[in-house]
Amino acid sequence: MADIILALSVALGFLLGVCSGLTPGLHTNNFAALMLALSPAFLEMGFHPFDLAAAILAASVAHTFLDIIPSIFIGAPDADTALAVLPGHQMMLDGRGIEAVRLSALGSASSILVALALIVPLSLLFGTFYETFMDHVAIVLLAIAALMILTERGRVVEGQGSLVHLKYKIFALALFLTSGYLGLFAFGHQDLARSPLGFRPEVLLPLLGGLFGASILLLSLASKSEIPAQRETGFDLPARTIGRSAFLGGLAGSVVAWVPGVTPAVATVVTRLGSQGSDREFLVSVSGVNTANALFTLVALLVVGRARSGAAVAVEELVEMDGRILLVMVTIVLFVSILSYFATHSAGRAAARMVRRLNYRMICISVLAFLTGITFCFAGPFGLFLYFVSAVVGLVAPFAGIRKTHAMGVLMVPLLAYYL
Repeated sequence: MADIILALSVALGFLLGVCSGLTPGLHTNNFAALMLALSPAFLEMGFHPFDLAAAILAASVAHTFLDIIPSIFIGAPDADTALAVLPGHQMMLDGRGIEAVRLSALGSASSILVALALIVPLSLLFGTFYETFMDHVAIVLLAIAALMILTERGRVVEGQGSLVHLKYKIFALALFLTSGYLGLFAFGHQDLARSPLGFRPEVLLPLLGGLFGASILLLSLASKSEIPAQRETGFDLPARTIGRSAFLGGLAGSVVAWVPGVTPAVATVVTRLGSQGSDREFLVSVSGVNTANALFTLVALLVVGRARSGAAVAVEELVEMDGRILLVMVTIVLFVSILSYFATHSAGRAAARMVRRLNYRMICISVLAFLTGITFCFAGPFGLFLYFVSAVVGLVAPFAGIRKTHAMGVLMVPLLAYYL
């Protein structure tokens, strides 16, 4: 009987994760917190705490697969798909949205295999050298920021001088620091964020929603983009390239699971630098980051005793992690990943048909209104202020002709200020 209840809990979690992943702008941490808040009611109904933990885990894993779909077809990301919206949405505007979804699903599924192979070596490594690693986190972040800016070359325009790339590097530095100051201000005043509905206040939602969601939607409205028919195209990436991208995403997602405050969104910066300029490679990598991270937050919870995600916090509240429970949960992750892979394919095709039939301008306006509403629900008037300012800052990159990756200074600068 207990096994049947566990299976039903996993199935319910999977379905909830599909729904949350397809909801524009909803982050898996917010959803996990909501499920945890409702857990007393489920416990009174006779559910075991482990069953609820399994449901939350299943939902978080499914979410990491499905959340790419609103990013691609609408341009409305959550915090972990913020950078993926750029190449994914462009592929959709080129009629290759289904291909983008397939690449993302492949990256998420492949990263699980990479993460499984890394569980033992990374557990031994961080279990032994965790404190030493934490002492040098700031140096790692500084190196990543420097690489981001120094590799910026801007638009390729015939006739430009040989030193024009310096202009783009200055633009990149300015965007990095501007977004970074915005992040410092937001996190330094997050006590001003108050949810009128009693949710846990969240400043990351308005920051990334404005920088990478609202700004993209505003540009789409201004350019009066038309959605072409979405073709069932294959992808011709060599197996070696796919393997490299999946390994990079899986490794990045696995490593950041150990570091407090460093979210998968920061790890996507590393995958952007390692994707050798290919948007398709980047989609594979960035999707792998989120899914691998969902698994390794559980491993980090067992090895160093610290929760690094909303789902891990919920699991920690409900059960006491040990080796046997981790093994069961890894099995759940594998099972849900298989289901989510096929669900992502099906949902991607359905979204491709739907977005073609609807008025894209009205979709953009509706999603902008939804993002504004959800921002107010989680962060109140202060969140709306951050959201509107972030949207303005998010417009800098496309007008300056530089990568929007530099806007991740909104997270990296506060982290540098904390660890330095």
